[in-house]
Amino acid sequence: MTFTKSRQFIIGLVVTPLLAMGCGEEVDTVDTDEQLMSLARASISQIEGELTLDGLQEPVEVIRDRHGIPHIYAQNTDDLFFAQGYVMAQDRLWQMELWRRWREGRLAEIFGPEAFDYDARTRLMMYRGPFDDREWTSYHAEGERIFTAYANGVNAYVDTQADNLPVEFKLTGIRPGRWTKETVVRRWTGLFFPSAGNDAGDEIRLARSVAELGVEEANRRAAPLPWDDLVVPEGLDVTIVHEDIVNAMRKGEGDPLVPGRLPQLELVEPYTGLVPTDRQAEAPTEEQLLEIGSNNWAVSGALSITGQVMVVNDPHRRLENPSLRYYSHLNAPGWNVIGASEPPFVGVTAGHNDRVAWGYTFAGVDVNDVYVEELHPDQPDMVRWRDGWEPLRVITEEIPVRGEEPREVVLKYSRHGPVFYEDPENGVVYAVRSITHEPGTAPYLGCFRMAQAESAEDFFERAMFWKVPTHNLVFGDVEGNIAFQVSALTPDREGWNGRLPVPGDGRYEWQGFREDLPREYNPQRGWVGTANNDSHPPDYTGRPVMFHSSRGVEYSRIERMKQLLQSNRKYTVDDHKRIQLDAYSLRAEADIPSFQGWTSDDAEVDRARALVAGWNGVLNRDSAGAAIWYRWRGEAEAAAYDAETPDDERQPLVEAGLRKTVDRLKSELGEDWGEWRYGRLQKSPFTHLLSDAFSLPAVERSGGFGTIAATSVSFRHILDTEDWDRSVFIITPGQSGQPGSPYYGSLLDTWGNDEYLQLAFSREAVEALAGHRLTLSPR
Repeated sequence: MTFTKSRQFIIGLVVTPLLAMGCGEEVDTVDTDEQLMSLARASISQIEGELTLDGLQEPVEVIRDRHGIPHIYAQNTDDLFFAQGYVMAQDRLWQMELWRRWREGRLAEIFGPEAFDYDARTRLMMYRGPFDDREWTSYHAEGERIFTAYANGVNAYVDTQADNLPVEFKLTGIRPGRWTKETVVRRWTGLFFPSAGNDAGDEIRLARSVAELGVEEANRRAAPLPWDDLVVPEGLDVTIVHEDIVNAMRKGEGDPLVPGRLPQLELVEPYTGLVPTDRQAEAPTEEQLLEIGSNNWAVSGALSITGQVMVVNDPHRRLENPSLRYYSHLNAPGWNVIGASEPPFVGVTAGHNDRVAWGYTFAGVDVNDVYVEELHPDQPDMVRWRDGWEPLRVITEEIPVRGEEPREVVLKYSRHGPVFYEDPENGVVYAVRSITHEPGTAPYLGCFRMAQAESAEDFFERAMFWKVPTHNLVFGDVEGNIAFQVSALTPDREGWNGRLPVPGDGRYEWQGFREDLPREYNPQRGWVGTANNDSHPPDYTGRPVMFHSSRGVEYSRIERMKQLLQSNRKYTVDDHKRIQLDAYSLRAEADIPSFQGWTSDDAEVDRARALVAGWNGVLNRDSAGAAIWYRWRGEAEAAAYDAETPDDERQPLVEAGLRKTVDRLKSELGEDWGEWRYGRLQKSPFTHLLSDAFSLPAVERSGGFGTIAATSVSFRHILDTEDWDRSVFIITPGQSGQPGSPYYGSLLDTWGNDEYLQLAFSREAVEALAGHRLTLSPR
């Protein structure tokens, strides 16, 4: 095959200079970055032609379209998910290996002691079984079979490519681990729980606020939505909840794979000189890390130009290279589903089949509780339970650490869950009960229930199997129905609501899990939608399942969405694009009048004031007014933009903030005001974890800062139930995670320019868009 010959030719070109470099000879003719890219190109997966593999029953056809989406056509379920595992490993094995190590608590083995806290937190919080039918069938009746096939497909790629693994494995000498069905269902392991509201950290912080300010003031500042009269649980002493607990909780929290959080991985011979050991990877800004919200909506046929439902989704998480998300199309008897997923990339988590479409946003349901366990005065591993005492369960494990001996960790568990802080001075330990220790709570895998849905009739039942993350699911079908469901394995707390820690002595226990979650079906307004808001419908009469904050609601994405989705309009695909890309700031709309109707004696300040005063409130990447206002929001005192500040007091505060803003922007962007533009403050980096030779250019973005057009959106799609082939999508930076692949970073410019691409679904549309064809045949 021509592909194989060209790859052999590249290998012949690159190996000699690399080996010579390893022997200490100087290499002057080939640039270091080009050496790395040449090695990467020699390592890319075969995506054209035919491969024979052990483990398949029948041939599988993989058509990668020109956007890099693999359309996988199999003749049975086992082959379908085996092929998905193989294809995912082709495009994302390095990313999958790092994810596996993170979720198994084995990062320190390759990164060294700096990763130890992450591993220790994972070991403490990980799900330890049982892996039985309650686990597998929660996702799908054939969940165990599906995940086994997927893992076998990943392993098949590793086995067949053992001598030519992706470039990152060659450079570091790391060998990919084996996948099992248990690997596929690894859980999130944080105390600060993604997608949940009022997580363990929130409970501890609120308890500290109560101790400092009193119940009423602490609750006023928290501003719960819906409103709740905060009650301190009987038996809770908030005065012993101290700051050291919060600090301890932060150790090992968050995403360790954010560039710059862990040290540079060491390269092995003969590649040791190709990446500087002191390389500082470009990291996303703090705001970009915090902007993890999402938008979704579905409009009925009455609001659609086609007369049929459209479903729209754009989840926001950290932008990274390779992308957090990946698009797949899975087709076999009983399966025909297309859409996006995230690690471990099995199935389709947001998308459509030939009958229904669905999308999600984080809901913020409270699914964790902190228990303050009273210690026995003489036996430190015994805690109170009702009128007696019971032992903590203790596990001792070793964590391998690069460059040193394995470290021992002692993990303790009460009946409620992992003990994350011990306070012998006050005679208590703190444990967390989390739904992630319940069967069926691997993130996103409830999607398998959605993948085979036929209509909205059974949507609500299927949605109850979507246990993690806590999501607002929107749904639409070809019969014209739209629906919304809050989905999470939601604890039933009788007589208490989980906002504060509770004693672990038996007075505050979960009474199973709730089924009365908020939902809507074909509402009269003609649309359903969410934006990480308080999504209890107006007519919901049950106990609240979440508590958001009322602070800033008037400027939120959901309020802007309500302005743009009107019941007297009919929307096209292009209209939905404009809504997804809407960068108008309601917060700026409220602030702009404060810059109008006055002048400053400081010429620079007045120039900046005038630019904001005449600005249209759109966070356009080319706008100077947007740049000035955005920085002013961070430099001015809060009273400058507090609606309750009297006008005569506000103006000097606005002016003082502008002076600071001008000074900062001159330092950041230079003296030339013509170069002051918002996009320079909203650059999205696409840094490769290992080498800048594989990094992609940072992109200046419009939107962000609370607008619908979030800068942290890694994919968008608009799904048209009237004609699935009219659906559109975009993902960034590309489908493949292999530098040198034709699909590595190939969609970055399209995404950066706010453009969309066809999401081909029918066989005819896929054939018309075909880019590469690969047949996987049984050996």
